[in-house]
Amino acid sequence: AGTAQAQDRAQDRAQGLQISLNTLDPQPEACRLTFVADNKTEAEITRLAIEAVLFTKAGQVAQFTLFDFAALPMGRQRVRQFDVAGLACDDLGQVLLNGVSACDGADPAACAAALSPASTVEGIEVAG
Repeated sequence: AGTAQAQDRAQDRAQGLQISLNTLDPQPEACRLTFVADNKTEAEITRLAIEAVLFTKAGQVAQFTLFDFAALPMGRQRVRQFDVAGLACDDLGQVLLNGVSACDGADPAACAAALSPASTVEGIEVAG
């Protein structure tokens, strides 16, 4: 039964709202975070805004920020970049997707439940 539950959870995630940190790119006075968002829900999301908390490698809160992913059409991938001022990419240790601030086109609670954070950047965890 435990395996079936794990498969159900994996399938739910595969059908969810995947937000994956793809790259970090140092900028003058900022760190550029590039995310790949994949809307595998049954909703046309016209605007998604996520409250994020950025942590240092030492585990300290560096800053709170809002990532506005704009429109995320159903069944399509979108790439979004965010420049975070005052943060050195080398200092970033974790991104916590703390909550859904806006989810137009779908229920915000459903958006939050569907959120599936990930990271392809070595040494940087994205949690939610």
